[in-house]
Amino acid sequence: MTFTAERSGQFPLGDRSVNRVGYGAMQLAGPHVMGPPPDRDAAIAVLRRAVELGVNHIDTSDYYGPHITNQLIREALHPYPADLTIVTKVGARRTPDGQWPEALSPEELTQAVHDNLDNLGLDVLDVVNLRMPGFEAPVPRSLAEQFETLAELQQQGLIKHLGVSNVTPQMLAEAQSIATVVCVQNHYNLVHRNDDPLVDALAREGIAYVPFFPLGGFTPIQSAALETVARRLQTTPMEVALAWLLARSPNLVLIPGTKRIEHLEANLESAARVLGPVELEELDRIGGTGDPDVDLVDL
Repeated sequence: MTFTAERSGQFPLGDRSVNRVGYGAMQLAGPHVMGPPPDRDAAIAVLRRAVELGVNHIDTSDYYGPHITNQLIREALHPYPADLTIVTKVGARRTPDGQWPEALSPEELTQAVHDNLDNLGLDVLDVVNLRMPGFEAPVPRSLAEQFETLAELQQQGLIKHLGVSNVTPQMLAEAQSIATVVCVQNHYNLVHRNDDPLVDALAREGIAYVPFFPLGGFTPIQSAALETVARRLQTTPMEVALAWLLARSPNLVLIPGTKRIEHLEANLESAARVLGPVELEELDRIGGTGDPDVDLVDL
């Protein structure tokens, strides 16, 4: 049986609808997301195979490498298929020792947009996410100056649509007061569910929620419980975790990444896996149900 991205259904992202299982390109760079990949031909092959299988949403950033991942995408896929949506992010930079300091001044954000355009070989970017600081959780702060800078670049015709990444509901509301937000990219998975209310609110508004770290933040006990479910279903923990996300809400759009074609194909198989009520209940017990008291600003 051949599994394709189309089996996941679609959800609007900007001016297009994308298949709900896309591809995250971060892992295509070298170790620690620095420098070229050990096998450039393999990286090119993964990107081309993803598109062959129906992936029409690729998530990237010019600070992956830096520059390397976008250059690989261009080499593999340019001229791009008409239905391919490339989503990039700005707001950080790389240091020679591999750190990820913020790069949020108007000058840095403007340069980042131009770098993405140049390395992807585009005249306009489909979607640009403003990535705010913080690792597993957002750092509450104003993003007005930064989002206004991107909105100005959008008005100049360099960006079609805007999104935000690593934000609280309050930060999202501030962004929405400046310009339309088409997607939110935050840390969310089976066990990290503080954004449950936000996911549901965005679904009501028709806004895509793009979770990252699908297996991030699991305790050893939670990982073992997920492994048990996966063995019973004769699949992998990653495939179960992705299937759970697809079942969680129709506005969840996934971007699992890999360097290997076999892992790519396995990730896409999650779109065809239907979790029954028993499995969903068991998985909810593993992860809990999030915090129902999280304060949510009206969207």
